[in-house]
Amino acid sequence: MPAALKPFLVLMLAASLGLAAPLHSAALEQAAGEAAEKPAQKQGAAPRAHDKSAGPSAVNALPPAVTTSHTIDLRGRTLHFKAIAGPVRLSDAQSGEPEADVAATAFLLEGAEPARRPVTFVLNGGPGAASAWLDLGGLGPWRLPFDRATHSPSARPATVDNADTWLDFTDLVFIDPPGTGYSRILTKDGEMRRHFFSVGGDIEALAVVIRKWLAANNRLESLKFLVGESYGGFRAPKLARRLQDEEGIGVAGLILVSPVLDFSWWSDGVSSPLICAARLPSQAAAARGLAREGAENSLADVEAYAEGAYLTDLLRGERDSQALGRIAEKVAAFTGLDPALVRKLGGRIDPATFAREKNRTNGTVTSLYDALVFGFDPSPHAAASDFPDPVLDAFKAPLASAMADITASRLGWRVEARYEVLSESVNRSWDWGGGRERPEALTDLKRELALDPAMRVLVAHGITDQVTPYFASKLLIRQVPPMGLQDRLRLTVYGGGHMLYFDDKSRAALREDARKLIEEK
Repeated sequence: MPAALKPFLVLMLAASLGLAAPLHSAALEQAAGEAAEKPAQKQGAAPRAHDKSAGPSAVNALPPAVTTSHTIDLRGRTLHFKAIAGPVRLSDAQSGEPEADVAATAFLLEGAEPARRPVTFVLNGGPGAASAWLDLGGLGPWRLPFDRATHSPSARPATVDNADTWLDFTDLVFIDPPGTGYSRILTKDGEMRRHFFSVGGDIEALAVVIRKWLAANNRLESLKFLVGESYGGFRAPKLARRLQDEEGIGVAGLILVSPVLDFSWWSDGVSSPLICAARLPSQAAAARGLAREGAENSLADVEAYAEGAYLTDLLRGERDSQALGRIAEKVAAFTGLDPALVRKLGGRIDPATFAREKNRTNGTVTSLYDALVFGFDPSPHAAASDFPDPVLDAFKAPLASAMADITASRLGWRVEARYEVLSESVNRSWDWGGGRERPEALTDLKRELALDPAMRVLVAHGITDQVTPYFASKLLIRQVPPMGLQDRLRLTVYGGGHMLYFDDKSRAALREDARKLIEEK
């Protein structure tokens, strides 16, 4: 497997995932005293740092927060907003010693009454991904243009005003968990450092960050929403539960982009009939070249086969030659792969095989993040190839450069460090726990929906995503009781892949669906 793919794929393919470790005995708490926010500076004026007294000084602590004012002119509207870029300090509850500075970038519409203005906290996945993907990919006020024809690491990292920003209907706070973006761990305590890189410790820290940000910015009365992508979509239901149970913060709605809801589906790899069935519709979508919202309707035949005869024949096993023959014929027809190869693999097509074999005769590979994006195979005639992903690896450098430039030049918050857009170190260090069960967020999601009849959840997937295929979420959502209105928990399938917001039409459609969910509250 290419090293660059591991930060996301290891989550689905690892065979020994477990539940979160117990919470650290010294809970993360708010550091003493944070001065009231100073008025926003005018565009072009020198940024003004916040006066902060966030506990004891720390080596390598992040610079104080900076507030600036901005204006963007969009189609038919002009948005005036302020940006606050800076750290949220996490400290030991007992000693007050600093443990981490978590970078947060907030965009707040000017002229709105804060208490009546929704605020949405945004997290990416990995673990190890910074928030630049969702920020500059589709939600923030500025966007780095991407399309399927220009996936290049050397692309000029110049942003444009984002006509599809969500700032019209919600304030936005983008959070970089410890070890990502500019966020950094300050403590020398090895146990605490490891705790940040665990399922439970991650949720604990992020919940405190959100509670602290709300209190410091006088936004406790606002409606709160969470957006999470990929592992961030796994985080969001757990984070909503933690905020409510431990921090006294209620969450009104969740938007889960390309989420993993239950890792037990993925940890058994090709031996699991369920995950093979979950992957097949997205593989067929790529073979059919489906690239538009609503194209899921064109996969009704594949879905019916995947959840019916395919599963039945997979369960018959490889010793049933007739079942194997049926599988090879149908799967080859749906995926466009060589029938002999499909039969050799027992009709179980893993993502890496599909990426390399789909267009191997042309010497190209497809992206696991969007199977309609192609790149060159550096070793096209070798039995195995360590190929870079045409989406993930191509977009990391422009995103990191653009985010670093915006933070320093436009927001006036200068940090002497590399912006970690996707940290493999964090991913490799992640503690999944040592229990027999696999981590899952479906239980948390069901609990929150049961407890709060007003909560709304949108699950969004790209149709050609091979990393977290939409059909897995579709099958899992069927296991959630209705608990009132059917549309309280809704799955929508868009054109595009894992980062579906890279597609222009899908980005606009996701924005409209998010607006409806937030405004109906």
